[in-house]
Amino acid sequence: MANVTVEKVNESRVESPSLIQKLESIAERIRRRAYEIFEHRGTDGSALDDWLQAERDLTLKPQSELIEKDTKYEVRIAAPGFQASEASVTVLPDSVIVTAESTHKHEEKDGQVYLCEFGGKSLYRRIDLPKPISVDKVTASLDDGILRITAQKAEGVTAAAKAAGS
Repeated sequence: MANVTVEKVNESRVESPSLIQKLESIAERIRRRAYEIFEHRGTDGSALDDWLQAERDLTLKPQSELIEKDTKYEVRIAAPGFQASEASVTVLPDSVIVTAESTHKHEEKDGQVYLCEFGGKSLYRRIDLPKPISVDKVTASLDDGILRITAQKAEGVTAAAKAAGS
């Protein structure tokens, strides 16, 4: 099981500079791919269709699940083909944002490549949480293609839940 970097942002309105850079990078790759599609097809077609096709070509919206337990949330996200070093998790008091980038290159020692359907992919997933979490108590790991994130509920939330159960 490999640990994944967790960036902790304590205020829900503060945007993470590294997250913004990652999203801008993804958008730029999509723009370039959409233009390639446009150039290939010529003048017939739709710019929106080109953009949507580029998104499908370059990004992955993974299958996910959110489980609430007594004092924590567990998030599981399918991330097949990604390494822990390629993924990052940004946590806010009210959400978890996962990004990952992978690349694929051929080296001369691979031999003559006649077909390759592997390519770079970007993964992006934001999961809004039903109740606030303590961003300082979040861990993430990637094992067997599943990214597992454990987030402790904020102290006030768990205390209120215990009081309501009494």
